[in-house]
Amino acid sequence: MKNIFLSILSLCSLSVIGQSDNITTQLYDTYENYKESSIGKRRIKRSDIQPLIDKLSANNKFKVHTVGKSIGGKDLSLISIGTGETNVFLWSQMHGDEPTATQAIFDILNFFDSEDFKEEKEAILANLTVHFLPMLNPDGAELYQRRNLLGIDINRDALRLQSPESQTLKRVRDSLDADFGFNLHDQSTYYNAERTEKPATISYLAPAYNYEKEINETRGNAMKIIVFMNDILQKYAPGQVGRYNDDFEPRAFGDNIQKWGTSTILIESGGYAEDVEKQEIRKLNYTSILSAIYTIAQKSYEAIGIEEYEKIPENDRKLFDLKIVNANYNLMGNTYTIDIGVNQIEVDYPDHNSFWYSSRVLDQGDLSTYYGYETLDATGYTIKQAKVYPKNLTNFDEVKALNFKDLLKKGFGYVRVSSIPLKNINSPFPVHILSTKFKIPELNLAPGINPTFFLEKDGISEYAVINGFLVDLKKSDIQVPNGMIFR
Repeated sequence: MKNIFLSILSLCSLSVIGQSDNITTQLYDTYENYKESSIGKRRIKRSDIQPLIDKLSANNKFKVHTVGKSIGGKDLSLISIGTGETNVFLWSQMHGDEPTATQAIFDILNFFDSEDFKEEKEAILANLTVHFLPMLNPDGAELYQRRNLLGIDINRDALRLQSPESQTLKRVRDSLDADFGFNLHDQSTYYNAERTEKPATISYLAPAYNYEKEINETRGNAMKIIVFMNDILQKYAPGQVGRYNDDFEPRAFGDNIQKWGTSTILIESGGYAEDVEKQEIRKLNYTSILSAIYTIAQKSYEAIGIEEYEKIPENDRKLFDLKIVNANYNLMGNTYTIDIGVNQIEVDYPDHNSFWYSSRVLDQGDLSTYYGYETLDATGYTIKQAKVYPKNLTNFDEVKALNFKDLLKKGFGYVRVSSIPLKNINSPFPVHILSTKFKIPELNLAPGINPTFFLEKDGISEYAVINGFLVDLKKSDIQVPNGMIFR
């Protein structure tokens, strides 16, 4: 009987999801009509979204209220639309360096301000009141850092409520007595769907509200919404959805908001190949969140079975930006075969508006249980140290005049320059810049070093790795965003 019941539930789930497939497709296909183009990069600030909030304040479709201030005195705004009795509350950027959903929120607001999808919007706005609190941690966003100016993780302040941002979130949740809550975050791009090479582009969690991880109606409804959203994403990012471990964290807002009676859905935006600024992931947020809001308005989620929730693969963290396998490495007269895992680590410029790369070897040895956004099978290739260009150059103009492809083919990865501008934090070239006094050490591969070397076969360098970026020397293009400067 139990198996028959579960089969019926699964059929009901498929029916609900199938009914929403058409609107989801339309939302995805028409996304560019609503994308807020003024915030197209991740390092957005409160000053970037303030004009958008001001515009909404002057629009009688929306209600906009200042509901608090950050430690640094920046406004926290609540934007509401709809007249329905069911309250849906979305908050984003609790962590200042997690902006993807903040961008998606303004895309969703543009959607609600449009004249399209009239029937669907009428259904949403008549049944729901939807509330958005974008950029809960504007001080952290200013510095592109996780924590607020108090130096605490707001998501671990649900009990003490020490920071004004935490107090605001609790007060707004309580005043709304929200039925559904969307807790919007970014996660590391190095998460993958368990036991697969695919990144966890989006990860979900219906947080537990106690140590026993019990499932009541509140949490069960969150699980149903997640099952619904997962099915949508499988169409656009197949196999690229993960599920967070649901161990109870008594200090976390998600767990407590679930406990306080709001069906809470955690959404984490991870990685997607060749999407450094996470704009495709932003689109997936837009599509899946709007679709979820629609199914809440229709109450069609109620027929979805929660047993599908546990079938979503758990998050794992076994991705590298670059994985090189089976390379020969000579050390102390012996030859060894090793794999190398490299991460291309972002470092902010002082203004926190853009970044450069300072890559590192993260691990080496047998990495057969790990994966890479880019993977090279280096069987038959030997790792060789990058050489220093034999001629000392005077300035960056002379460096710019070099033929970098020719340099790399000859195994040169470093260039000495007598006059290095102080303003330059990194090399704007696909080679490293050395001062006249700096001596590069002998290549000794180890976790933590900057990955710069060549892969040679039969005495010919066929690949270069410069600052963690792989260059195929048989091709014409060189995709190295920047080198390093060693003074």
